[in-house]
Amino acid sequence: MAKLIANFFISLDGVVESPDQWHYPYWNDEMGAVIQAGLQTQAAMLMGRKLYDESSAYWTTTDQDQEIAAIFNSAPKYVVSSTMEKADWNNTTVVRPEGIRDLKQRLDGDIQMSGSATTVRWLLANGLLDELTLLVHPIVVGRGQRLFEDTPAHPLKLVKSETFETGVLHLVYTPDSDQKTPL
Repeated sequence: MAKLIANFFISLDGVVESPDQWHYPYWNDEMGAVIQAGLQTQAAMLMGRKLYDESSAYWTTTDQDQEIAAIFNSAPKYVVSSTMEKADWNNTTVVRPEGIRDLKQRLDGDIQMSGSATTVRWLLANGLLDELTLLVHPIVVGRGQRLFEDTPAHPLKLVKSETFETGVLHLVYTPDSDQKTPL
């Protein structure tokens, strides 16, 4: 059975939108090692419709980051959508939200997500997210989509933490079913 892992670059104020505009000054080998480790255990990628549209447009046409583009273009990918009928990006399958539990049952390894905040909120609310990995950057962005906006409480358990030389916190959480949800 696969483990579903969501990964985010996130600011101190919870912003996950457009990390390309604020996260690069904090990139270092420590962060690269975390990303590389995730790619090594990845059996498939999962993304929401919006991220699919953005990623497929970028990774199939970019002249930069060819090594990463090759990984993304060849990896098995699943896009969660209630309305999309087919995906044109190589090795991509459309999965309905109600089919995610079955997808986890069929695959072995990790199903990695990078982004798709709306999808992650839905997965967490429906008991389908196994792990949440945050790279918390020491910056207040001030505006943009936050990872958790207008959501109910979800108790999480910190299972790993480390601080990078740049001040970025690498935090790994799992749902904490033993904890009572506050009212």
